[in-house]
Amino acid sequence: MAVDQQGLLARLIKELVRLPGIGHKSAQRLAFHLMKMEREDALRLADAIRAVKEGLAFCSQCRNIAEGELCEFCRDPKRDRSKIFVVEEPSTLYAVERAGAYRGLYHVLLGALSPLDGVGPGDIRAEELIERVKLGGVEEVILATNPTIEGEATAIYLTRMLKPFGVRVSRIAYGIPVGMDIEYADEVTLLKSIEGRRDL
Repeated sequence: MAVDQQGLLARLIKELVRLPGIGHKSAQRLAFHLMKMEREDALRLADAIRAVKEGLAFCSQCRNIAEGELCEFCRDPKRDRSKIFVVEEPSTLYAVERAGAYRGLYHVLLGALSPLDGVGPGDIRAEELIERVKLGGVEEVILATNPTIEGEATAIYLTRMLKPFGVRVSRIAYGIPVGMDIEYADEVTLLKSIEGRRDL
């Protein structure tokens, strides 16, 4: 079925294609599914998207997703404040939480160093992590950047920046295959990776 390239359905498909992992055919299937949905269900989805964009921001301390100034983990007084687990994206943080092996704090970089793409230390706000360590009380920083060239470069850079402060810097073990994003690892593999982390 040909879709009018200027119509409302084509506009929806173009927006859906912009989502990660959604190609043109998937976007077209989703658009047709949304068309077949009951009006109330489709509007509830639209309202949920709007609420997320209007009601969520990044935690002022760790840069995780938050409904207020601080995320649920930074607000939790039962978390171990002597450890900071560094991840590239919030989705990885939630994968770690599902594994249930870690009870400390987090720091979300929202990316990884990639000079070819113009992503430098200021873009991942590495300085914010350094400032948290400078405040004292942190004994270990656990680096869980993805096992990619960019993730490795980020881990090496952060290690060099953190070592002068006398904090232990460790890297999660490689139970996770190289080239795979951490958020897609199963809980057992992720648990073993956290338990088998090593000093850098």
